[in-house]
Amino acid sequence: MKTGSRKAQKGAVAIEFALVFVIFFAVFYGLVSYSLPFVLMQTFNQVTAEAIRRAVAVDPAIPNYASVLVSTANTALTQQLSVLPSSLNVVVGTDTTTVYDPTQGTLTVSVNYPVSKLNRVIPFLVLPGIGAVPSLPANLTAISSLKF
Repeated sequence: MKTGSRKAQKGAVAIEFALVFVIFFAVFYGLVSYSLPFVLMQTFNQVTAEAIRRAVAVDPAIPNYASVLVSTANTALTQQLSVLPSSLNVVVGTDTTTVYDPTQGTLTVSVNYPVSKLNRVIPFLVLPGIGAVPSLPANLTAISSLKF
């Protein structure tokens, strides 16, 4: 029998496909699983910055300035975070913090999103020798502050 015949090569294509598919799937899964946290971080940074921008428009001469300032920032957070899918379960007040320090004149808005909530959206794989994929910190955090 010839070694280069089609019959001798019949199973080689399936083995090669299986090896290439595993590599392709690993690259694709890594791309998808790491892109969502990056997009979330960009969104959280934009949301906190927008809340600060809207709070700047509050007139400091109005009564209850501090509470109106915080309320304006929280309203902006709620509006901006409403574009995210509900499956991410970002909760204003639980995952967000808005603090005005009148002694320093500083407004700080932060989003502290636990990565464990991402399990509903993307599955985390645990690979032997590598660990969890994607490998992320415990929380995705974005903070914006402004001194008035």
